[in-house]
Amino acid sequence: MNLMIVEDEARLRNSLANNIPWEEHGIDVVGLAANGKEALELIDRKKPDILLVDIQMPEMDGLTLARLVHDKDPYTQFVILSGHDNFAFAQSALELGVCKYLLKPAGDTEILEAILEAAEKVRREMEKRHNQQQLQLKWSQHLPYAREMFLQYWLTGKYVEWEIKEKGRDLLPGLQMNQQYIVAVVDMDPLPEEEKRFKDSDSQLLDFSVKSVALEFLERTPCWICSDSAGATAIIFTSSPAEDGSDFLLNVNTLVVKLLFVIKECLKLTASAGISKPTLDKESVSKLYEQARKALQERIVYGNDLAVPYRGESLKEPVLPAEPNIEKELEIALEISDSNKAMMALDLIWQQGMFKAGSVEEMQENVLYLSSLFIRFVHKQGWLLQEVVGNDFAYYRNTQGLTSKDQIYEWMRRFVKSFISYQQTQRKTTSHKMVREILTIVENEMDQELTLHTVADRLFVNSSYLSRLFKQETGKSFSAHVLERKMESAKGYLLEGAKVYDAARMVGYRDVSYFTRVFRKYWGVTPGEVKGG
Repeated sequence: MNLMIVEDEARLRNSLANNIPWEEHGIDVVGLAANGKEALELIDRKKPDILLVDIQMPEMDGLTLARLVHDKDPYTQFVILSGHDNFAFAQSALELGVCKYLLKPAGDTEILEAILEAAEKVRREMEKRHNQQQLQLKWSQHLPYAREMFLQYWLTGKYVEWEIKEKGRDLLPGLQMNQQYIVAVVDMDPLPEEEKRFKDSDSQLLDFSVKSVALEFLERTPCWICSDSAGATAIIFTSSPAEDGSDFLLNVNTLVVKLLFVIKECLKLTASAGISKPTLDKESVSKLYEQARKALQERIVYGNDLAVPYRGESLKEPVLPAEPNIEKELEIALEISDSNKAMMALDLIWQQGMFKAGSVEEMQENVLYLSSLFIRFVHKQGWLLQEVVGNDFAYYRNTQGLTSKDQIYEWMRRFVKSFISYQQTQRKTTSHKMVREILTIVENEMDQELTLHTVADRLFVNSSYLSRLFKQETGKSFSAHVLERKMESAKGYLLEGAKVYDAARMVGYRDVSYFTRVFRKYWGVTPGEVKGG
């Protein structure tokens, strides 16, 4: 039975909701409101059967609220909790069919008794209306949602035995006393790299499609179907009286395999399923759900497009991650941007650890190892992980998004490609910056003797590397560029009227005769001829 409390005093409102043992009496507090207007906005969503309301409240009083609600649903029961012993109020409440009129400060016991009396009235009214067409229509509209919620609560262990029987009586007509249960969880496999029709953002659409296919395919099968919190399709199969445990399990496995085939035919994509063991205990269905989820995770070991039965906890010795020397090989290959060697090292890591992993725990252990290894490589360079790996960043925040060996393998290879690509971009940017620094030095220090070694020392780089970089970026050697700029500058100074020895000094030549020889070799005329001309 659903109760909404409408009271403008916050302390009293919270006290009414929390200090009275409603649940022990089958009452669910579905909403709290500070005034009639706020309550009116909540009622359509919360569907209260009973409202415990104050009369005098801001924006809309309790009697107005009762009048509006009764106009829409005359079967909703009201209990007034008022601070005013006012005959007019009481008379209006009586005319509206209010169940009880209590005066503050009423005790918890008195309030509880009044609500239980209202609940009894609601039950009697519901029984009267049970066979009426209007109730049937309302119930049929609400049933899919109510059944979905019931199944989700049952799967997650939120109901005890008597609640399952009580609530399931109306929501699950096929629920019987002596049935066996098996839970299967069906989930779409990760989208293949070549898939163009759907994106990762279409996961909700694909989950809905899987559920729709399951509902149609299993329409005549004794089972109940709902979505779980992760969006996967959960199926509770029930046995027939003639089936024993082994036959029941075999039949469910066969059905699930056929369902996966139908999904593949309809969507042109694969799904996988985990299948629990059978049980007779209704309360243990939540454990079966956990078994099915656990079995589904095994696709990370065995691959996609499979129905995997739960096999219990693995006792196998864990497979250790890769040896340190292979880690070093991978790191060196990445640092020198050798894609082939990096992929070879990655394949060795795959063969030593991931490929041999025989359980979900081992796979997850190896994925965490790889994730931390990749993060270390990136941070060692002083980079941000998200900038390097792009969309794959989500997998580092939640490695459980990697659900198959193929997906993990492609994720590893994408890291190598992303790392090397980002590194080359960074180096290119750095190279351009360094060449610009060299050009600036040449322009600003034209009057100095500039050599490749002195500039390399100032920039803290190897002179051979600097020579190659400069030639690659400018198309000429460092010395040729320096000579060109000095000769062009010297010619400019001479044409502006500078004396020969002044022009020589301003471009870094202390020996005027040597400057004259270099100038004549470069321009084909002497400095004096340029000045005189």
